[in-house]
Amino acid sequence: MITLVNYGLGNIQAFVNIYKKLDIVVTVAETAADLLQSTKIILPGVGAFDWAMARLNESGMRQTLDELVLVKKTPILGVCVGMQIMAQKSDEGNLEGLGWIDAEVKRFPQPSSGEKAYLPHMGWNDVVPQNNESLFKDMHSPKFYFLHSYFFLAKNQKNILSTTDYHGQFTSATQEGNIYGTQFHPEKSHDNGIQLLKNFADL
Repeated sequence: MITLVNYGLGNIQAFVNIYKKLDIVVTVAETAADLLQSTKIILPGVGAFDWAMARLNESGMRQTLDELVLVKKTPILGVCVGMQIMAQKSDEGNLEGLGWIDAEVKRFPQPSSGEKAYLPHMGWNDVVPQNNESLFKDMHSPKFYFLHSYFFLAKNQKNILSTTDYHGQFTSATQEGNIYGTQFHPEKSHDNGIQLLKNFADL
């Protein structure tokens, strides 16, 4: 059963609608007890890093998530800020992240060419998978929808599942074992997004 973590951030209903269309069982967790029957978890997020971490810490689900993800190895997919808070820290705030992946979140720098990098990075962009055996299975030259001003800087090449170019390459999807994340929004990315969410369900 796929469980969506509802800690007040992210378009929960969009994910629910997609999984119902795919005839895949989905539920929404608002308490730690709601998480216990999960076979897979989605951690959505929009907004600022510290706001997301504060809401998750206050939700009462943080400790249970750590146990499910780090001890029981339950697959989890973080989306946008849900991916960013899997890192250790962010330039956007002062709170510590979940620390599940050896990474930091950085603000997009201005290009050395002098060309202005308009922020946020918003709209459709190409995603280049580093492998096509998990989240990107059955996709060819996929595009996804982005909305962010900070990017996920994975410190280890093995954690880079895909890259995207926005005045330079950045990590647009990450993986560490059972832990996955996408900087883009699959729930807003039409056919490719639906396929990615199905692929996650099939892991």
